[in-house]
Amino acid sequence: MAYQFEISEPIDVGVRRIAMELIDDAIARVEAADRDRHEVVHEVRKNCKRLRGLLRLIRPVAPKLYRAENKRFRDATAPLSGLRDAEASLESYDALLDAFRDEVDRQALAPVRRALTLHKQHMAENVADLDARLDQFGKRMHKARKKVPDWHIPGDDPFGDDSGFELVGGGLTKTYERGREAMQKAFDEPSIERFHEWRKRAKYLRYHLRLLRPAWPQLLKPMRGEVKDLGDLLGDDHDLAVLETALTQAVSTGADRGRRDILRALMRQRSIHLREHAYWLGRRVYAEGPKAFRKRIGCYWATARDEYRDAYPLGAGGVPK
Repeated sequence: MAYQFEISEPIDVGVRRIAMELIDDAIARVEAADRDRHEVVHEVRKNCKRLRGLLRLIRPVAPKLYRAENKRFRDATAPLSGLRDAEASLESYDALLDAFRDEVDRQALAPVRRALTLHKQHMAENVADLDARLDQFGKRMHKARKKVPDWHIPGDDPFGDDSGFELVGGGLTKTYERGREAMQKAFDEPSIERFHEWRKRAKYLRYHLRLLRPAWPQLLKPMRGEVKDLGDLLGDDHDLAVLETALTQAVSTGADRGRRDILRALMRQRSIHLREHAYWLGRRVYAEGPKAFRKRIGCYWATARDEYRDAYPLGAGGVPK
């Protein structure tokens, strides 16, 4: 499954192809006889995020389609999100103590980890109907799949004067511009919500660079890698907020409250470190103005299409010779 457009295909065709591949993959995972429920939840949620990223790229030219289908995939995964937060809190706890391995007594804090583990088990019991939720998700995906062939997207001529980039240029620019603005807001008035908003915008930019990678793979692949690193930094920071919530819910005894306070102090230090790194990386990722960024990526795409056209000229009836 290649989450990217192909230079050889019109972009509207590519949008439908990629959507079908993501939906089919989600259905196959849900319907697998030996499915690992928690792994399936993780993977199908990623597929739906990628679908929403794909739709966001064509949002300016297909706003009605975006609104309807973005809501469809967002709502489909909503019943699957609770357990993932409980798992993320444990992962964030372990990562936090790894970061301060030379400064903390891991054994002394072990009771808190046990409390988080019990909290995760409690959450799992509260989603005991996970199989039913996954089955319902699968039914929604089958319905979504039937809609894709009828998605109304403006077409483009692959070898005409228009490279097809105009179908996605507006969405790419909007994603880049909003990410740039979200970064500035996060550092002007820092808050969990503002940094989380920046993280979401960075993730969409990562998706868009992946989709457009064939324009110049040698350059866009590492560029996407830098954006992924930025998203990981912001994601680790957000996971600390998830851990904070889990600690409040899981730790209740007086003795463990002292351990919780130690962890909170470590979390504050870790968050400062992560945000500092995100700041310097973000300044590089968003160094260009939105119009300059759009023009540059558009030139890459148009050049790649011209190269393909020269290699595979069209004959009669629009068929490559």
